[in-house]
Amino acid sequence: MYNYFGGLGALPLAKHMKSRAINAENPTGEKGKGGRAASPLGPSRKGSPCLKDIPSGATVTLADIKGPGVIQHIWITVDNKTSDADCFVLRDLVLRMYWDGEEEPSVETPLGDFFCCGFGRECIVNSLPVAVAPNRGFNCYFPMPFRKKAKITLENQHANAIPAFFYQIDYGLCEELPEDICYFHAQWRRQEITKKAEDYVILDGVRGSGHYVGTYLALTTLERYWWGEGEVKFYLDGDEEYPTICGTGTEDYFGGSWSFARQINGKTVEQNYSMPYMGYPYYSRQDDLIHNDYHNDDCMPMRGLYRWHILDPICFEEELKVTLQQIGVGHGGLFERQDDVATVAYWYQTEPHEPFAEFPVARDRWPR
Repeated sequence: MYNYFGGLGALPLAKHMKSRAINAENPTGEKGKGGRAASPLGPSRKGSPCLKDIPSGATVTLADIKGPGVIQHIWITVDNKTSDADCFVLRDLVLRMYWDGEEEPSVETPLGDFFCCGFGRECIVNSLPVAVAPNRGFNCYFPMPFRKKAKITLENQHANAIPAFFYQIDYGLCEELPEDICYFHAQWRRQEITKKAEDYVILDGVRGSGHYVGTYLALTTLERYWWGEGEVKFYLDGDEEYPTICGTGTEDYFGGSWSFARQINGKTVEQNYSMPYMGYPYYSRQDDLIHNDYHNDDCMPMRGLYRWHILDPICFEEELKVTLQQIGVGHGGLFERQDDVATVAYWYQTEPHEPFAEFPVARDRWPR
């Protein structure tokens, strides 16, 4: 019996794994090699807590692990901005993951968006697989199995060097993995202005078998009135004109209903929430990243939402496509909208996977 993937019910069962951790104190995760660097306090007294001064344009390897094993937890934090030039760090840092020696990444996404913090701005997230504590404490608990090798990299596409980058990758090594194991994948996409009456594509080109486990949506609304009537659609195993699974609306998909608003003194006020499997943790219509004495600080409304298909995975045997309509409702009823949409799709599948589309350059990832 394999007990590598946790859960409260499996806690009493023996894990048959060797626990390891990689960070700047022990970049190889070797047994008995943690915390050896010296500080002014002496040997093994917090001598190397972070990566320092990652140059602009550089790619650093955060982990290079020989398997078989399972990554169980990732924690990351990075310096807060020190100037206006640093405001989009969370969109300028690119996180990539590679399994079993593959050349094309299985995970490719801006650092912030991977942890449900789009728009270059952190927020508190209190969900089961992703948790973000105040001041950019990013945590991921998606299990990530690998048979031969796991490689995680970070590319700095920011204009400046990153002065301090803290991280820890907790994993277990094991003798073998189940034959039918699937590999973790995540992909970021954006369409700065959606095309009217054409569904935004969250994910397509997936070939193989697996299950879809989550969506993060970073939505900047460009039109007035209610924005959340668009349906999320899952095209499974040969679906063409119509999907097998079609939801009833955007706010419904993210667990809400009747919008997310309440009325206070005649004003519509957003209600945010963050729960184990779904959440709406971020809303802002002000630019709190850049201050300029000559600019106003109002901007188009930004909304961040997540939905985890952990208890209800969307299973596919051959192929998968996921889309989102941009439909609103106003005084004249339903209408086709055009908005700025960015997403992260999270799924597990057999390898090999289809190569992702070319990743957008940093400037094309910046929020409006």
